[in-house]
Amino acid sequence: MDEPEEYIDFMAKYRDWISIRRIGIRPETKPEEVVQYLAGIRTTIDVKSYPMLGIKTSMLDDHANKISAGMRKSYSSLAGVLGKMDGTETKRIILESCSKELAPIAETYLLGKIISNLGFDVSINQKLMSKVYPDLKPPKALGRHGKGKKEE
Repeated sequence: MDEPEEYIDFMAKYRDWISIRRIGIRPETKPEEVVQYLAGIRTTIDVKSYPMLGIKTSMLDDHANKISAGMRKSYSSLAGVLGKMDGTETKRIILESCSKELAPIAETYLLGKIISNLGFDVSINQKLMSKVYPDLKPPKALGRHGKGKKEE
């Protein structure tokens, strides 16, 4: 196979986090394949960024799950949940999850988590790309996968 003329490379090494991704872009590479790849990089960065800053995302996740529990994907549900973010409990949890200086960043994380819990997407991600372009494979879940049947 011929060598691609264009690439997108992503490499990160920070403390115990190492991530190396590369996609070679050939003339037959579709734009949606490139966007799917970039969405994967964005997800990687999003997952790592908040904890790197020292934000306790598990506290924010628990609160987001609590205030969005039982809600369905609708704009009225979204409005109701966003109203709960204005409460003192949310402010307390944000401040417990991080330092005062980082509170605006923690609030951004919490808002994104709540919106995601309700089934809305606010940015391009691999799952959304796979829905729009069925030929694109959704990302595999991390962790252990069962052994498939081996070919002989």
